Amino acid sequence: MILVGTSGWQYRDWRGPFYPEKLPQKAWLEHYATRFATVEINNAFYRLPERDTFVQWRKRTPEDFCVGVKMSRYLTHIKRLKDPEEPVKRFLDHAEGLGDRLGPVLVQLPPNLKAVPADLDAVLRQFPRDVRVAVEPRHDTWWTDEIREILTRHRAALSWADRLGRPTTPLWRTADWGYLRFHEGRATPRPRYGRSALRTWAGRLKDAFGADADAYVYFNNDPGGAAVVDAEVFARQAAALGLTHSRTP
Repeated sequence: MILVGTSGWQYRDWRGPFYPEKLPQKAWLEHYATRFATVEINNAFYRLPERDTFVQWRKRTPEDFCVGVKMSRYLTHIKRLKDPEEPVKRFLDHAEGLGDRLGPVLVQLPPNLKAVPADLDAVLRQFPRDVRVAVEPRHDTWWTDEIREILTRHRAALSWADRLGRPTTPLWRTADWGYLRFHEGRATPRPRYGRSALRTWAGRLKDAFGADADAYVYFNNDPGGAAVVDAEVFARQAAALGLTHSRTP
């Protein structure tokens, strides 16, 4: 199953194109969850919500809903992966308020952070084996066999990413599940993606993980509701290749 969603749901310019004009913002999550089966939470990166906030998100979403959560920047950008035990424990103490709605945790690294294999290994050792972790390095020094082996050993997915229709990472398969993020397309109106680009990415998932691909796909090109439109188009392109996907609008 490919779970398709967007990175966040609270965007004012989605009112009208996606959210009914008169729907209060406090009801947006419920509306979103009837159209999508997953969302990636980015605000946890900037400020870790209280555990009760995660609990409320669980209560407001259906049983089949899944929430991917971006790791706090305190670990990745301030501590720069050093001394991970306390930051990871605090993060999980909060995020586990989602209960069975908790999906993968995304660990996105700073663009200027060069590879330190031992630090990555130490971070991944802090997560329980039943918590899926995706890692998104953004410096070329991370693309080595040693890093790939560490990810594989911990069953952590390398987060594939696209910007302007091109991969920004190697297309490694390091776990039995995948994670793909769309940041910005080249189609009109910007930052939309074209059908051909989305079909190519669906094919890459199928080639790497098979027809029964288990992957999370999130669109981060939110301006103008592009993410919502592209998520639906991607799902149709995936279906055309024989892949099963979650609900989309």
